[in-house]
Amino acid sequence: MMLTPTCKLADVGAVDLVFVCGGVNVREAVSPALTTTLRRLAAKRMPLGALCTGGYALALAGLLDGHHATIHWENLSALREQFPRVLISDHLFSIDRNRYTCSGGVAPLELMLNLIEQKLGTDVSRRVSEQFIVERIRDADDRQYVPLRAQVGNVHRSVIAVASLMEANIENPLPLEAIARQSGLSRRQIERLFQRHVLCVPKRYYLELRLKRARELLLQTSMPIMAISTACGFKSPPHFSKCYRAHYGRPPTAERQPRRVSHA
Repeated sequence: MMLTPTCKLADVGAVDLVFVCGGVNVREAVSPALTTTLRRLAAKRMPLGALCTGGYALALAGLLDGHHATIHWENLSALREQFPRVLISDHLFSIDRNRYTCSGGVAPLELMLNLIEQKLGTDVSRRVSEQFIVERIRDADDRQYVPLRAQVGNVHRSVIAVASLMEANIENPLPLEAIARQSGLSRRQIERLFQRHVLCVPKRYYLELRLKRARELLLQTSMPIMAISTACGFKSPPHFSKCYRAHYGRPPTAERQPRRVSHA
């Protein structure tokens, strides 16, 4: 979808709030001119927000430092690595002083309904939500759906608890025995749960989780491959490369090479 701008961002007049709308390949879309303009707006105390990956632009401009912020779950790990001064969360959206960020999908609607409630009251927000057929207005305490939760459902909380431990220990992977102790389950229970609901053994799931995180960092940051290998808990770059090639069918270096486009 193409949008025709009505004026240059640098020429924007008195507005209530400026949002950066993000999408795919956001790193290539954010220019020095854009970050300079965003900083200039921030200097004027303009409230700034970002939808989906638009948070990358605010973070690159240094405008999320010391703020709680969120972004689409596919970009969470990359932002945490690249912008350690940003307080990244996996919530549906974040409102911190005059910074407004949210994940993708329907999250912008949830954020807007909360802003409407703040400005115009619960009754107006409820009536707007009815127009959009939203049964429940979620708030900033709600978290994004993660793929595993969407896959196994909330009824299998033990699986999600174990997976959460794995996600929280990517750089220094935990042995399955340690995960069992912390989750209050036995090793055999964990293995049965994963084989039944995730269709793979826990060790394989943990490895794929780390490889997925590595791929996000390869595609979304300029981190050296050695640093990515360490950040994702691999013993050495050769070991990382071997596991990556076995899973994705290509070495990590290939992710950063220009893709050939075939024409029919």
